[in-house]
Amino acid sequence: MWTNCSSNQSNCKSRCFTMALLAIVGIAVVGWVVMLLWNWLLPALFTGAQPVGYWQAMGILLLSKILFGGFRCGHHGRWKERHQRWESMTPEEREQLKSRFGSRWSCWCGPGKRDDDAPRDAASRPE
Repeated sequence: MWTNCSSNQSNCKSRCFTMALLAIVGIAVVGWVVMLLWNWLLPALFTGAQPVGYWQAMGILLLSKILFGGFRCGHHGRWKERHQRWESMTPEEREQLKSRFGSRWSCWCGPGKRDDDAPRDAASRPE
């Protein structure tokens, strides 16, 4: 049997839309900050540097992401620790963690949380 995190399916869709919108706005704001910082710092520091526009700043941001692999916020060690903890878990502990994670995040753009071990194909879902 499939259940949703709330009785209203449109609530889940609106959350997904809100998260996508927040991501787009966040990227736009970061591009704007890059533009402001570039135009404030570089022409003052280097005589040949020219001010850039918004889309040029977005290009600089994308180029820096490609070249340097940034935006990770220094969480490399945490992922290594989590991977080591995952590897040391028993299969039962892994399943328990998966079910806890699934129940917490199933509504965010997902079809919902399963209560039983039924297959996840569309034919087995009740309408």
